[in-house]
Amino acid sequence: MKSLKEKLFERIEEMRPRTLDLIKNHSDVVIDNVTIGKAIGGMRGLKSLVTDISYLDPNEGIRYRGYTLPEVFEKLPKVPGSEMPYVEGLVYLLLTGDIPTDEEIVAVADEFNARKEVPKYVFDVIDAMPSDSHPMAMFSASIMSMQKESVFVQRYNEGLNKEDFWDATYEDGLNLIARLPEIAAYIYRKKYKDGKIIPSDPKLDMGGNFARMMGIEKPYDEVARLYFIIHADHESGNASAHTGHLVASTLSDLYFSISSAINALAGPLHGLANQEVLRWLQDVMDQMKGQKPTEEIMKKFVWETLNAGHVIPGFGHAVLRKTDPRYTIQREFCLKYMPNDPIFEYVDILYKVVPPIPLDQGKAKNPWPNLDAQSGVIQWHYGLQEYDFYTVLFGIGRTIGIVSNVIWDRALLYPLERPKSLTTAMLEDFVKKAQK
Repeated sequence: MKSLKEKLFERIEEMRPRTLDLIKNHSDVVIDNVTIGKAIGGMRGLKSLVTDISYLDPNEGIRYRGYTLPEVFEKLPKVPGSEMPYVEGLVYLLLTGDIPTDEEIVAVADEFNARKEVPKYVFDVIDAMPSDSHPMAMFSASIMSMQKESVFVQRYNEGLNKEDFWDATYEDGLNLIARLPEIAAYIYRKKYKDGKIIPSDPKLDMGGNFARMMGIEKPYDEVARLYFIIHADHESGNASAHTGHLVASTLSDLYFSISSAINALAGPLHGLANQEVLRWLQDVMDQMKGQKPTEEIMKKFVWETLNAGHVIPGFGHAVLRKTDPRYTIQREFCLKYMPNDPIFEYVDILYKVVPPIPLDQGKAKNPWPNLDAQSGVIQWHYGLQEYDFYTVLFGIGRTIGIVSNVIWDRALLYPLERPKSLTTAMLEDFVKKAQK
């Protein structure tokens, strides 16, 4: 049986000639046109990055290595006694494009367990920070503190051949992914549970061990596995993934890169949507003064909200043209494990009544719920009710996709990212020429 690293190297050897051919022989082929709207509008939708790790299909949602999310959850090996797959199996899939066998997943899980011991000084860094520090600041600082551990930096300083950059990056990446659950759980227990730390169990899988260290009973281990998998990647152009890619393109090591990605994820326009949806749902419940939601009551409320010029948080997506599969997977979990949860009852009714209303108005191409419409609801149900911590959970999952992308960036020898800027006057000159 080939190890994960051997299988990855085999895939790299297959891919390098394809990338080299595109660069050497087809660099002038046009794939998109840049407009002023894209230049000023954050380059939204501009086709200018390459990744084989994931693709956002407008009709099928996110695909990991070509597999839809339902296929991922069906095909990845399950943790014994669990309905959810190993998170470690997703790492194997993203890196190699292959679904691991039962034998391979045991080897990968063992490899992660061998890497997950967190240096004591990381906890010292967390302990030294003010108790009212944001958990994302603690998380980012913890990652940065481990930069001294970088295998890539050590080997680079020894004269590492550029074709082997991916190898050292792989070592850093797996070490980092393996350690993040314990770091995150430590931050949570330190900040919100009077510092009562629960030690790691080296025999448990990533999701099961995280639930244990958080101090949350079953089936929260299933929630952790689900959450980390559905948040792992979303193409390479989202803010956190692109930030990690950009920093890594300078040949900064993954500790610098992932810390910067976590900082991007902390912004309210990127990683905070789930807590904003939850806060909105709880405000709605307060306005309803304990009424049990019905379709008639909620239709009236939705119409009033839209007519007042407000939006329904958690509904709509810039790319998707159907219900987000990440939402559907969470909905199925809620229907099975928490159907009578009072907040989920509102989520359930809104799922049924919201989409037809914007369609009737003709104001939405995609009025269906997205990932964030209930991810916070599940966390709240299991007692994780500290809003600010939700983005740390997001960060653990998203690191898996960013690390996979950076390893492949270096395997295929991608260069420093350096786009060209224009002045406003230059843009106005383009407009004048176009008008003539």
